Amino acid sequence: MPTFLFDQTIFGPVISRRLGVSLGINLLPNDSKLCSFDCIYCECGWNPQKGSVKAVFPTRITVERLLREKLEEMKKEGSLPDVITFAGNGEPTMHPEFPAILDDTLRIRGEICPNARIAVLSNSTMLHKPKVVEALRKVDDNILKLDSGISETIRVLDQPVGIFDLVKVVQNLKQFNGSQIIQTMFIRGSFEGTQIDNTTESELVAWIALLREIQPKSVTIYTIARDTPSNDLFKVSVDELEKIALRVKVETGLEVQVSG
Repeated sequence: MPTFLFDQTIFGPVISRRLGVSLGINLLPNDSKLCSFDCIYCECGWNPQKGSVKAVFPTRITVERLLREKLEEMKKEGSLPDVITFAGNGEPTMHPEFPAILDDTLRIRGEICPNARIAVLSNSTMLHKPKVVEALRKVDDNILKLDSGISETIRVLDQPVGIFDLVKVVQNLKQFNGSQIIQTMFIRGSFEGTQIDNTTESELVAWIALLREIQPKSVTIYTIARDTPSNDLFKVSVDELEKIALRVKVETGLEVQVSG
């Protein structure tokens, strides 16, 4: 299926089904995806072949200038965003200057739109870096991916690049002491002959056990809404998502947001 890339460093604003009016910051290249996962459902498509594209990150100075210009323009129009969201063409915390850029963003937010939240959509793979963890502690919505409680399922769904250790990821997620939001994609289908369904009883039991261990501030569950690079994937119904949310609330006491 056709997918798309964010071709600007500052993009939007867009209406997010989870966050409201969101102004996006893409810290990855504008012409290719760069991620430590290669999720089979990613709206940005597949990672490029190794060595085929030279990754060019936007500089800290460029991000600061473009963000300030866009927010000042929005302020003049009387349409400031509800949230400034680090997202885009891959994993934002891979940018070598992510902590400093986040500090710049917090400062600019305070000057121009102090009521806006700062959100980061991350796949949780860079949490072994103390500076990334320190930076994420500063954001209002620290949204971290956990698509399954079973390593084999994550390997199929998220296609980690390099070594992936779910036990270590969970330990790293626990560093935030209940200030983080866990985000999970529920999906069905097949990929390269492997059947996929992370809504089964065994999947839910394992995932809920990890939620109970991590004890996040809240959980967001959703399903595919746009084209995916793999053709044989299917949405999970909102009714099913609501049932999963209710089960999480009953079994863990955590608040759950459903995005169909």
